[in-house]
Amino acid sequence: MPSYIMIYKGEATDTADMTPEQADEVMSKWGKWMEKVGPAMADVGSPFGQGMEVVDDGTTGDAEPLSGYSIVSASDLKEAAALTDGHPYLSEGKGNFAIELYELMPVPFEE
Repeated sequence: MPSYIMIYKGEATDTADMTPEQADEVMSKWGKWMEKVGPAMADVGSPFGQGMEVVDDGTTGDAEPLSGYSIVSASDLKEAAALTDGHPYLSEGKGNFAIELYELMPVPFEE
């Protein structure tokens, strides 16, 4: 079954900057979403730390604000997108956060 990476776009609040109660609430929402996804969750992923952009002209800059990733298994992109239903990262509803989905393709090797 194909795998899809979910890239979390937007600057999420670090749980270290929350009260213990707020952090517990956030983690509870993530846990409920992961239970809902069930065996389709191939890799829960991890949050991203500080990043930078390296450009092919030799310059560097600030990376786009990305918060982390997860990898899911789905039969197609539409099914992978359906797995975002109820995702806590999309709960604010103000357009500040998004999830980009990409199919992970096999690396072609020459024989």
